Amino acid sequence: MKYRVLKAQNLPGTLPPELVNSPYLEEIDLTRNYLNGTIPPKWAPTRLVNISLIGNRLTGSIPKELGNISTLKSLTLEFNMLSRSLPKELGNLINIERLHFTSNYFTGEIPETFAGLTTMKDFRIGDNNFSGKIPDFIQNWTNLEKLVIQASGLNGPIPLHIAFLENLSDLRISGLRGPEANFPPLHNMTKMKTLILRSCNITGQLPEYLGKMNVLKILDLSFNKLTGGIPSSYVGLLTKMDFMYLTGNLLSGPEPPWMLKRSGSIDLSYNNFPNGSLICEHQSLNLFTTSSKGSDTGNISCLRSSSCPKNVYSLQINCGGPHITINGNTMYDEDIEPGQASKFLKRENWAFSSTGDFMDDGDITDIYILGNSSKLTMANPELYMTARLSPLSFTYYAFCLGNGPYKINLHFAEIKFTNDNTYSSLGRRVFDIYIQGELVEKDFNIADEAGGVGIEVIKPYLAVVNNNTLEIRFYWAGKGTTGIPERGVYGPLISAISVHPDFKPPSENGSSVSVREVVGIVAVGAFVLFLVLGILWWKGCLGQKSRMGQDLKGLDLQTGLFTLRQIRAATNNFDVSNKVGEGGFGSVYKGLLSDGTTIAVKQLSSKSKQGNREFVNEIGMISALQHPHLVKLYGCCIEGNQLLLVYEYMENDSLARALFGSEEC
Repeated sequence: MKYRVLKAQNLPGTLPPELVNSPYLEEIDLTRNYLNGTIPPKWAPTRLVNISLIGNRLTGSIPKELGNISTLKSLTLEFNMLSRSLPKELGNLINIERLHFTSNYFTGEIPETFAGLTTMKDFRIGDNNFSGKIPDFIQNWTNLEKLVIQASGLNGPIPLHIAFLENLSDLRISGLRGPEANFPPLHNMTKMKTLILRSCNITGQLPEYLGKMNVLKILDLSFNKLTGGIPSSYVGLLTKMDFMYLTGNLLSGPEPPWMLKRSGSIDLSYNNFPNGSLICEHQSLNLFTTSSKGSDTGNISCLRSSSCPKNVYSLQINCGGPHITINGNTMYDEDIEPGQASKFLKRENWAFSSTGDFMDDGDITDIYILGNSSKLTMANPELYMTARLSPLSFTYYAFCLGNGPYKINLHFAEIKFTNDNTYSSLGRRVFDIYIQGELVEKDFNIADEAGGVGIEVIKPYLAVVNNNTLEIRFYWAGKGTTGIPERGVYGPLISAISVHPDFKPPSENGSSVSVREVVGIVAVGAFVLFLVLGILWWKGCLGQKSRMGQDLKGLDLQTGLFTLRQIRAATNNFDVSNKVGEGGFGSVYKGLLSDGTTIAVKQLSSKSKQGNREFVNEIGMISALQHPHLVKLYGCCIEGNQLLLVYEYMENDSLARALFGSEEC
């Protein structure tokens, strides 16, 4: 008897202990339901061959009694919430071929009793909290065909005895903590089809023998510390391999020309290749940030700020969606490029780079933009109708930004999982977020952060922009479920990005000045002003009017003081048509006072050598002389910077005519 018909039925409740009452029962398959509770210890001893409980809500530990099922060949418990240590009694499963414990919360070390599981063909323990090292005893599992240790919690290095596992066709190890180590010896693994050694602290050069693996389809050695160039033997992989990821290493040397022919399937981004500018010419090979990582922080030349006509101070991107305008004035750029396993895209002032393919989903063409078909009730639902996603890593890179501190808002909403009592609600999307190369979120889960699926969450961050560039990167480290609601659902996801300055940007025709600069300018200006005033005071140029007024008052003059306004009105603002004479002292203007008196105004020129004291003396001398044939002084004006004498007006003529009259008969 088998229970295959109970797969993906969204069955609630707990696992019934009496399910194994039939003595002929060989298989229990309750994959992708909504079952909770624990695994019944009473399921042993039986004649069960296969137990599959993938994608439920099971908790607690694995009953040690299951180790008594001598007929058991397959125990698959992926995508649950099981915890505690693996029972050592599982080492008694003398016929076991498949143990799948991925995406649970198991702890502790792998029991030493597992060394006797020599019939093992498929062992998967990724996304757990195990401790200790990868056990050396796996060398005993010579029948092993698939080994998955991604984000398991185990420490490295990869044991050298892995070389004995010559039947391996699928090896996936990632996220190893521990010391650096050279590339593991995989010379004899001629059956290898999928080789993933990602983020394993591997150093040294790429081994030549990888190029001779005749059936290798996927090679992922990303985010290690590999150096040197790409071996010439790898050219043999051109016609056979589906994907090659050498992302995030220290590789250098010339890029092999044959790689330029594999657009979309080979990724060399984040390395030290000297010709990263090739990406600016044809964009066929992802060489994003592959320049030498010196003071230039590894930015490829075509994205450096020197290529920017002017700086910008804000950026909005609708990730995976079209142009939209929010609140009537905020425009979000479109981001509708379908994407590939290795993709670089450059826009006017931002770029996008994506790495990775969705594995085990059975689809020839992967989808890198996720759409939402349900109705959303959030404030700006149009921002969350689409999202950009990746199975490994993707980066948004803004350039031409003005330097300074910025506020960054990352908009998220989980739009793939459901919010009901079905297995589609049990998915866990977990990834990391880096801003300017710094880890700002470890094991970020959108639904947990938002309080549910289909709910927006906006994560604010602060970052300083130097060299006019901003980098926001999302990375899948191997955690979270990969098979709910179906295989291939995992990896980072982002709905929108908005970037705004945390300072006052410059105006279109000016430049911004910081508070510190303003204070400095004011202080310098005040110092200069006080210095100038001090010099003027020392030279006697200040207090001129008050001192001259006191001097004139001391003369006890019989003349009047005119205001500058009266003089301007009388001379029509010193109109040139009223000018009647000019000498070394200055100019003389004819004027008419409001009472009808005609006057002559003598204006002391700045070029005149007559000083303030001479001006006062002249007034005193002329006012003391009273004679019918001498011009009469009416008064003066010392307002503002003007020194003016107001005389009785006489028509121009000779002195003889004024004294003796006309010579005519």
